Amino acid sequence: MTTTADGTAHRPDTAADARQRGATVWLTGLPSAGKTTIAFALAERLRAEGRRVEVLDGDEIRTFLSAGLGFTPEDRHTNVTRIGFVAELLASHGVTVLAPVIAPYAASRAAVRARHDEAGTAFLEIHVATPVEVCSVRDVKGLYAKQAAGQLSGLTGVDDPYEAPEAPDLRIEAHTQSVAESAAALHALLTNRGLA
Repeated sequence: MTTTADGTAHRPDTAADARQRGATVWLTGLPSAGKTTIAFALAERLRAEGRRVEVLDGDEIRTFLSAGLGFTPEDRHTNVTRIGFVAELLASHGVTVLAPVIAPYAASRAAVRARHDEAGTAFLEIHVATPVEVCSVRDVKGLYAKQAAGQLSGLTGVDDPYEAPEAPDLRIEAHTQSVAESAAALHALLTNRGLA
């Protein structure tokens, strides 16, 4: 509630306020879990509602922002914290940032959340909890097939660890519901938190 120059009280437009508040929505999960598909479906819906949205796709970040990094634990951590830095910067300027990024280590995700907390920027951790058996059948990028053929090592969730969130803001069972249903569940969470 604010007071105008003539002394009358004015309640801000909460819908407009929500459109001006940014947030980072981090979708973590195994390769081929459906993170990016859900993120783009949600982005389309949010843009239709007048939100400013950016999707920070993990593969694109690897190509441009984190070129030269490998897949050692240290390089993975560096990649995640770089994405977290960019996400917080955008979110602090009123953008809803959707980050469909594996981020396999809990400590890396915690570091990104801590950065957001320090800045007073909203951060939501979403676990797209598709089982590895389903992901390996989907195998969108052919990674599981390459790993099985001995052409690839260090595949998250197969021969490299994936630390699933113990208490995410939302857990999406993307293998049991449609993309639209998954995006709707995430939209509902944003609405309940006053971020959509």
